[in-house]
Amino acid sequence: MARGGARNRSGPQPDENSLKTATKGVVFTALPAEGYDGEAPHFPLDDLTDRESVVWEQAWRTPQAAAWSMQRWRWRTVALWVRWSVRMEHPEASAALGNVVVRFADQIGMTPAGLKENGWKIATDEVAERRQQQATPGRTSSRDRFKVTADGGH
Repeated sequence: MARGGARNRSGPQPDENSLKTATKGVVFTALPAEGYDGEAPHFPLDDLTDRESVVWEQAWRTPQAAAWSMQRWRWRTVALWVRWSVRMEHPEASAALGNVVVRFADQIGMTPAGLKENGWKIATDEVAERRQQQATPGRTSSRDRFKVTADGGH
């Protein structure tokens, strides 16, 4: 049994806004909020199903795929996550299978904990946020919601 030393998920995860994390030199890599726009690589496992193909293509549109594209060694783990995720969609899937899927998701950064574990963060799309703020009309007061009637409401 292993003893001593840091282990994955032992202690608090690094926080990008923490002074302690900054003094350790931990830097988070920003991933594009709009997702990865490159091509998905060839699925590295045998016997690809139609559903796995769809999930594989969807996975390669996520922000995390921008990091995976530079780390070929992760592609098999991503493929295993796809395969087990598809199996998890079956109504009779076990809780143990669910645990496997979550662990793979963490390894490839598909969960908030996995993002931190990998030292990634999804960049803020500031242009889209401003566009959303301009498109959403603000209320001036609660009186704006009242309707004036000709007969005084009687």
